[in-house]
Amino acid sequence: MKRKAWLVLSDGTVLEGTGFGAETECTGELVFTTNMCGYIETLTDPSYAGQIVLQTFPLIGNYGIIPSDYEGEPALKGYVVREYCDTPSNFRAEKTLDAFLKEKGIPGIAGIDTRHVTRILREYGVMNAAIVSAVPEDLSFLQKYAVSDVLKDVSVQENELFPAEEKKYTVVLLDCGAKRNIIRELNARGCDVIAVPYDTKAEEILSYQPDGIMLSNGPGDPAENTGTIREIGRLLGRVPLFGICLGHQLTALAAGAETYKMKYGHRGANQPVRDLVTGRTWITTQNHGYAVDTESLPSFAKVRMINANDDSCEGIDYPEHRCFTVQFHPEACAGPKDTGYLFDRFIQMMEE
Repeated sequence: MKRKAWLVLSDGTVLEGTGFGAETECTGELVFTTNMCGYIETLTDPSYAGQIVLQTFPLIGNYGIIPSDYEGEPALKGYVVREYCDTPSNFRAEKTLDAFLKEKGIPGIAGIDTRHVTRILREYGVMNAAIVSAVPEDLSFLQKYAVSDVLKDVSVQENELFPAEEKKYTVVLLDCGAKRNIIRELNARGCDVIAVPYDTKAEEILSYQPDGIMLSNGPGDPAENTGTIREIGRLLGRVPLFGICLGHQLTALAAGAETYKMKYGHRGANQPVRDLVTGRTWITTQNHGYAVDTESLPSFAKVRMINANDDSCEGIDYPEHRCFTVQFHPEACAGPKDTGYLFDRFIQMMEE
């Protein structure tokens, strides 16, 4: 039997739909992603901590849930789709989307005009929302919600080794909510990966005598992570360093720059990024709501890549410090893999 549910936005918009997944309610920051495929990777991306994710693509769940494709442990609060498929067809599928959300305690709502909600978010910006079983009279709780202090929930709790089949290098991964494919890409290139918690001190990281340091993606406002920013500042220039997404933002903050919250962010597998050095444009996968203010960068930081749609910062080189960072996901699955060469660039830095 279908059960009614409602999506309530902080601007007062109320949309009726059908509940699926966990029979519970949630409050979160409502964001949209434009991926046409890869909903498993979206659902298991730790960078969505504290958020309700809305898919603009209308049909979700048609190839079921495949655990080997997980990027991490789900951290999102809720899930919004136009239509969900409860009869998937895929030889790799092990369960349905509905069963997965029930297992993880995540409420979903279907039957929502997701394009309409996306237009609202594009016009007014990211806003808070709730998935509820009955519309409350007082919506003030939506105004009070904020995504805060989430790294501790998505980072590893203790050091963990991910060995390569044939070790050539040792890389310490500062885990702020790392996607598993970062580790897979490094392992495939002969890197033993030591994942350490987000608040690990620089001295401990360097004690492993790493050939390089990887700063991972992750959720939340980068500027609130003052301790992590301080330790990254102590690592700059010591060994080759590669930062992705949140790692990109934290490195810029450690270098003395500033970040800002975007109107509705970049989330999807179709974001164009232009390399200012080569002139080439790449189609990338992204998931972020904050960006680096290029005007605040120090002189030793060089903007390398920008978003072709809005000119926001997508990549920075720190040549004096043997460091480079990108705002997008070169390890993306599912998504374009065109920028996987950046891992090879990191390897080359370690070789040199």
